[in-house]
Amino acid sequence: MPALHIAENGVFVTTPEVSDNQALVQVEVSVANESPSNRNAIITIGGKELTVNLAAGETQTVRTQFTVNNPSLWSTEHPTLNNLSVQLKEKGKILDTQTVKYGIRSFSFDAEKGFILNGKKVLINGACVHHDDGVLGASAFDDAEIRKVRQMKNAGFNLIRTSHNPTTRAFLDACDSIGMLVIDEAFDGWRTQKNPYDYSTVIDSCFRSDIQSMVLRDRNHPSIISWSIGNEVIERKDIRVVYTARQMKAAIHEKDTTRPVTEALCAWDSDWEIYDPHAEVLDVVGYNYMLFKHADDHKRDPKRVIWQTESYPRDAFRNWATVHDFPYVVGDIVWTGLDYLGESGIGRTYYKGEREGESWIKGGQPEWHGAPCGDVDITGWRKPISHYREMLWNENTPLYMAVKEPEGYHGEIKQTMWSVWPTYESWTWKGWEGKPVEVEVYTHQPKVKLYLNDQLIGTKEVNRNTEYKAVFTVPYQKGTLRAEAGEESVTLKTAGEPVRLKLTPDRTVMRADGQSLTYIIVEVVDQDGNLVPEAEIPCEATVKGTGKLLAFASANLKDEEPYPSVHSKTWKGRAMLVVRSSQKKGTVNVSIKSKLPIATLSLKTK
Repeated sequence: MPALHIAENGVFVTTPEVSDNQALVQVEVSVANESPSNRNAIITIGGKELTVNLAAGETQTVRTQFTVNNPSLWSTEHPTLNNLSVQLKEKGKILDTQTVKYGIRSFSFDAEKGFILNGKKVLINGACVHHDDGVLGASAFDDAEIRKVRQMKNAGFNLIRTSHNPTTRAFLDACDSIGMLVIDEAFDGWRTQKNPYDYSTVIDSCFRSDIQSMVLRDRNHPSIISWSIGNEVIERKDIRVVYTARQMKAAIHEKDTTRPVTEALCAWDSDWEIYDPHAEVLDVVGYNYMLFKHADDHKRDPKRVIWQTESYPRDAFRNWATVHDFPYVVGDIVWTGLDYLGESGIGRTYYKGEREGESWIKGGQPEWHGAPCGDVDITGWRKPISHYREMLWNENTPLYMAVKEPEGYHGEIKQTMWSVWPTYESWTWKGWEGKPVEVEVYTHQPKVKLYLNDQLIGTKEVNRNTEYKAVFTVPYQKGTLRAEAGEESVTLKTAGEPVRLKLTPDRTVMRADGQSLTYIIVEVVDQDGNLVPEAEIPCEATVKGTGKLLAFASANLKDEEPYPSVHSKTWKGRAMLVVRSSQKKGTVNVSIKSKLPIATLSLKTK
C-alpha cells in the first residue's frame, strides 16, 4: 500500500434523500498520508474530482454528493446494488482505488407507523443465526455463508440477527445480493462474565475500537438496518449499565448516524420495568422472550419502538399476531433460524426415562452436541415449524401438510422451553395401524379437505381463530394422504422398504479455487422414490479426483461420529455430504457404500 492512500474502509456511501423519482447519494472518503512530507492529491468519485492537501501523517475526510434519477431501490424483493469506484491520484498517477457496492433505500422506525422501507410498511419476520455453519463448524467458507443466508430467505425470513457477534463479509454480501435485512450485533455479555475468559475481561480497553471496526467495515451494506450493542447483559440491575449503553451508542455514532441502535434485553425475574432507563438509550428496544410486556410498556412509553429479538419457536402464531396488530411492535426474531453447534440440547424433545431438564442444568445434556431449536436443521431440511411460520408471514406460501409423532410411538414425549412437538412430512407409522394420528395442514385458504386413499376424512374451516391450521385426527392406515385447499393439493405417501440411496447435489460444477463447496443430500428411498423416514443406515463415503470430503453427517445432534469422518448414519432417512474443490480443474467422483447398492455422483471443477 502506498504511503498516501485511501484509508481502510475509508469510503462511506449513504442515501439521505430517496424517492421513486430521485435519490441523493452522499459519499465520504478518508485519505491517509503516512509519508514524512506534505502531499497534494486528487480524488475522483463518479466523474467528480476533488483536491485534497494533507500534511505529513494527516488523515482527511472529503465529502461530495450526486443525484440519481429514477433510481432502482434496494429492497428484500428487489435487492438492487450499485458500484461506486473511488480513485486517488497524484501528479496524474493512480495511487489507490477502492470500489464499493451500495444500495439506494430509505427506512424508518416509528411507534405509530411501524417499520417503513422505501415508503412501505414491512412486518419483520426474523431469525437469530449463530456464527457456525453446521457440519463445517466455525469454518466460514464463502459458499457456506451464502448458503446459510439463502436457506433463511427460502424459509420466508426477511431479517437475520447476527447473534451475538459480527459476521463475515461474505455473509453480509449475500444478505445484500439476496435481499435480507440484518441486525449487526457486536457483543453478548458486557462487564459481568457469562463464561471465564469472555469479553468481560477486555471490554473497557477494547469495546470502542471493536465496535467502531465493525461499523466501519459494515456500514456500506444496505441490508443492515440496525446496530446491536449487546445481548442479555447480566449486570442489568446495576445503574452503571445505562452509562455503558450510552458509551457504546456514542462510539457507533462517531462512525454512523444513519441506523438505529438496539440491544436485546431480558429479565429472569419480575423486575422488567427497571429496564426503562436502559431502554431509553436505545432507538429500537430488543425484547428477549418478553413481548408479553408490550402493552404495559407502551402505556408507560408510547414512543418506544419494540422488536422481539429472541422468541420461542412454539409461540409463532402469538408473536405474528402481536406484530400484525400493534404498529409499535415492528417484528419478531425467533431463536433460532438454524440448528447450531453449542448450547447443547436447547430445543430438544426427549422421551420419558431419558435425562430430564433444560440444557443448562448441572451437568448439561452431555449426549447432545448441538441445539435443535432451529427452524432448519444442519442438513438444510426445513422442519414443519418453518413452513408454518412462513405461511403466517407470507400469504402466498404453498399449502403444507405434516404429521405429529403419535404419543407413545417411540415413548412418552417430553418437551423443553425451545422445543416444538416432533412433527414430520411422513405418512409412515409402522405398527400404528388403527390408532389415532394428528395431521396438520397450514394455509390461508378458508377450507381444507383431507382424503385418505381417496376417501374424504373431513373438511375443516381455517381462519385466524384456528391459527391458520386445519388439524385432523385420523386412524392410521397405509396409503396416500391428500389435503386440498382452493386449487392446491399436497400428498404424503407411506414409504416401502429401503431400496437405494438418492444423491442430490446443490451444484454439479465447482470453481477450481480450493474454496468452492458442493452440498450433496443423501436420502434413503423406496422403489417409488419416496423417502423412508425411519431409515438409519450406516454409510461410508469416498471422494476422489479434484475435490475432497469436507464433512459427512446427519442432522442427528446426538450422533457421536465426527463431522469430517467418512462415516455417517442416515437419520430420519437423510444425511449430507460436503465436498470441497481442489485448485485443479477436472472431475470429482463421489461414492457412498452401505447395505444398499453403491450410490455414485460426478462433479466438475473448472
